[in-house]
Amino acid sequence: MSGASILLVSAVALIDVDDRVLLAQRPEGKSMAGLWEFPGGKVQDGETPEAALIRELDEELGIDTYESCLAPIGFASHAYDDFHLLMPLFVCRVWQGTPQPREGQTLAWVRPNALRDYPMPPADVPLVAQLQDLL
Repeated sequence: MSGASILLVSAVALIDVDDRVLLAQRPEGKSMAGLWEFPGGKVQDGETPEAALIRELDEELGIDTYESCLAPIGFASHAYDDFHLLMPLFVCRVWQGTPQPREGQTLAWVRPNALRDYPMPPADVPLVAQLQDLL
């Protein structure tokens, strides 16, 4: 699929003290509504993937973290019908505040071995194996 625009999205696996991973369910009205994903969002022009995550975590979940707390563990490269998604996945174990759904999404803390029980967008699926290997 040549000529497709590339969409750069940053995602994070927030991992709590019990090694559970935070997933967010896409709300009604958004594309792929009802599917579960790692929190994150689009990287804006002039923004690093880490800076985008710090901004998105504040906007979407009301939590604060620092670039030094974000460790890259892998990425997804996936061709959707109208764009190509490039999505680095970071792991974060240190943040301030309690994640709250600020954009209508549902949140779930999920054990690594149960991640496959949550239907995800195609780009997120390969990241589950990378994350399970780490945890």
